[in-house]
Amino acid sequence: MVKNFGLNRLSAYEISRLCKILDEKVEEFLKRPIEVKIRYLLVDATYFKVRCGAQYKNRALLVVVGIREDGLREILGASIAESEDSGYWMTLFRNLKDRGLEGVELVISDAHKGIQKAVESSFVGASWQYCHFHHSRAVLESIPNKDKQEIADKLKEASDDEMKMQELAKELRDRGYDPAAETIDRFRFDLWNYKAYPKAHWKRIRTTNIIERINKELKRRSRPVGAFPSDQSLMRLAGCIMININEEWVTGKKYLTMDVE
Repeated sequence: MVKNFGLNRLSAYEISRLCKILDEKVEEFLKRPIEVKIRYLLVDATYFKVRCGAQYKNRALLVVVGIREDGLREILGASIAESEDSGYWMTLFRNLKDRGLEGVELVISDAHKGIQKAVESSFVGASWQYCHFHHSRAVLESIPNKDKQEIADKLKEASDDEMKMQELAKELRDRGYDPAAETIDRFRFDLWNYKAYPKAHWKRIRTTNIIERINKELKRRSRPVGAFPSDQSLMRLAGCIMININEEWVTGKKYLTMDVE
């Protein structure tokens, strides 16, 4: 790992000192107070190989992003877990609340049952929005390759229209694509919660796409490593990347204009 990041000329003492400084910066970032109310909460996870004793295991990096009441984005928190089970998400959400998280009205994520259960328990009164990107991917999973593009286009066309989405479910069932139709039916009431908010916000609060930049950068930077020697080393790299991205977000242009109807 040291060689891959061009640090092989440093002494063991210098590397240890540098790691300690970075760990302290990341810990400070992840424990900082949340001082502005958050209306929209976006959550996602991505997986990395991490050495655990004599084995390498997949570890989930849980990430939470908020869109603040002033319209700026902010990376609120992250943690490393064995899986996306509800307990891990609830622990992360509880930590965010302890740091000052409040005002959440809508939570956007994929359809992992652990996330749904944690959201329901942790944010009473808030709505859950199934990310349209993840929903489309779930519908297309059981569609043969020859029809994937056609169905993807129809999903996109129906993404703003509940009636069209139900018509598409019927068409899929008539064509023998029952699993895809059942996916649409199962989440029919969770695809449209974003419409309770200003239309100018819709495009950006119906998916978790703003977290994709974080995930892509993490994957790109971790590719030379292949696998991390510990959870701490994973969080060190992930935390430093998130600090840089967050600095751009909170000092840049507003992501949403909040004073619209």
